[in-house]
Formats: sequence, C-alpha cells, structure tokens
Amino acid sequence: MQGSEMEGEAAANGAVRKRTAAPPPMMKARKYRSMVDIMRKTTSVAGVTGEYYSDLRCEQCRSGEREEELLLCDRCDRGYHLACLRPIVVRVPTGPWFCPICAEDRPMTRFPLMQTKIVDFFRIQRCSYEKEGEKCGSSQDGRRRRRRSLPLVMHKKRRRILPFVPSEDSKRRLEQMGSLATALTALHMEFSNDLTYMPGMAPRSANRANLERGGMQVLCKEDKEAIELCRSMYKRGECPPLKVVYDKLEGFTVEADGPIKDMTFITEYTGDVDFLKNREHDDGDSMMTLLLTTNLSDSLVICPDKRGNIARFINGINNHTSDGKKKQNLKCVRYSEDGECRVFLIACRDICKGERLYYDYNGYEHEYPTQHFV
Repeated sequence: MQGSEMEGEAAANGAVRKRTAAPPPMMKARKYRSMVDIMRKTTSVAGVTGEYYSDLRCEQCRSGEREEELLLCDRCDRGYHLACLRPIVVRVPTGPWFCPICAEDRPMTRFPLMQTKIVDFFRIQRCSYEKEGEKCGSSQDGRRRRRRSLPLVMHKKRRRILPFVPSEDSKRRLEQMGSLATALTALHMEFSNDLTYMPGMAPRSANRANLERGGMQVLCKEDKEAIELCRSMYKRGECPPLKVVYDKLEGFTVEADGPIKDMTFITEYTGDVDFLKNREHDDGDSMMTLLLTTNLSDSLVICPDKRGNIARFINGINNHTSDGKKKQNLKCVRYSEDGECRVFLIACRDICKGERLYYDYNGYEHEYPTQHFV
C-alpha cells in the first residue's frame, strides 16, 4: 500500500518515477593456475624424429618407397602415395588433407536447388523478348532459320559443329546446374564461361593465334554461328544435358543426362590465361595448352584453379591401355576465332544417357602422365 500511495503522490506532483535495472549478480573471481604450476606438473614427451616415420607404409600398395610421394593424413597419420589415391592427387595439398577413410566423415555441402540462387551463381540473363509461357529461341529453330538462308550450291560435305540440345524440363536443367555449382563451390572456384585475363598474368594482347607454331585452324563461319548460339543459350540458363557427379575413384566427373549426337559442341575450356613460363613449377592437374609458340616464353596456358566451368571436371583417358582409349567420346580442338586462340570440347561420337565424358589429355603434347588413370 505504501508503494502505491507514494506512486500516487509522485503522479500528483507531476514527477515521473523511472524503473532502474537490477544490479548484476556478484561474479565470483575465477582463479587461474600459474604457468609455473602447470609446467611443474606436466610430463615430458619424446620429440618426433625421422625414426618415427621409418616404418610408414602406403595403405594402398603397402610400400614404404618413394617417401617424397607419401601423403600423411592430418587426422589419423595414415600414409598414401599420390598415385595410389583414388582420385589421384597430383601434388601435395597446400592446406589440410584427409585420407579417404577420414574424408567419409566430412559430408559434401550440396548447392541449394533454388532458382534465384542458381541465377545469381551463373549470372544468367533473361531474354528481353521472353514472355510468360514462352521459351527463348531454341537451337533447333536457329538451325532451321540458317538452313533456309543457305544457297542451293553443291559443296563437298564437311563435318560441322552442332549446337547442343538442352533438356526441355526446367526442373531437370536446374538439377544439372546445381550439380555443377556444388562441384565448383567444393573446390572454392568461381563460375566463368569465358577466358579471364587477370593482373599479373598474361594480357589479352598476348593471345594471338598467328603466333601458333605450325599455324592454327580458323573457325569457319558456320561453326562460329553454332558456337555463338550455344553461348547465348548458356547465358539464359540453357546448358548441355550434363551432370557433375562424385566418384570415389575418379573424384568429380561429368556424365551425360541425355543423348548427345556426334560433333555436338559441349563446352569451351575456360579459366585464367597465363604464360607457360609462369607455370613451369605448377603441377596442377587441369592446365590446358592455349597457345604453343616457337618461342616458349610466349606460350599460353589456361589455368582453371580459381575460375572455370564444367570443362574442369571432364576427366581424361588412360592412353596407355586399349580399354582407356575406348572410353574417349570427346575431342579437344583448338581454333582461331577472330584472331584469338580458343579451346573447345566436342563430341567425337554419339553419347548415351548415363555415359561419362572423357577426352585425351595428350591430344597435342605427350607430356601428361596418364598411366595411373582409372
């Protein structure tokens, strides 16, 4: 009652009584042990010497030879030769590395299958003329339009590059792009569907096809139109029927999610362009020759270690075995397009749905060691 009477008097006098926060509880001071006390009670441990690893063996081949190629797991200390691992590791990782047994406990993060996320990740452009319920012009329509405009003159039949035919189901295309986004984010890569020229690397002016040793074939008008059509489809989210999957033996790999005809354009090999001389000691497993000159200091390579597209995940064949050569269903071709070098991956035979994509890493130079490939 006294409290209510006082509040009434305060209100009558025009005073405002503010409620104050309760004082914090008294914290009991925490007592820490001194470093001298800690060191006094610790027991000494023998340091790790070279003898500790003298009995180290590869978990796969059980050999202790080639110590410089043995990788030690950062969790369990098991050892594996670089070439004995599946997928093969071509160089010693710069960061933490986990063996196949320990890596199974680290689940892969899937890219969210949301249209807005996919559109932002791949920077998809919407057609300015697109209407609700209508599709952007398909490759087949473009091919029909071009066919009508050709003159009725007999020419020697030549194999032309065909534009890819994307999946008609938009949900399926979303899953295909989501699989690529998952693989790119797992390798901390950005999507790029074109060659990139970064500061400190080769400038665009260095990419001159006329410097190619022995010359480079020029992209004809019809093939250029087909590839331009594919690029425009890529920009609006229409991609080849491909999915990136993870295999315990091969790592990330690409398989057909629909039938693909012979001579179909699959993708351009993209990434950062650099001088070969700057990458002489870089044993990355995905560098691609772009320009091979007489003066090797002017030669260029594509390095998809930070930026790239689905070409980064298409595996190579083991061209030391007949079975390995039979798996090839793509060919890697370099062209001069508007005076610049380009690298394209094109189907060299009909490809069935579910078939994995392979090409010969040593199509131009027989320097890549593929004898350990699956």
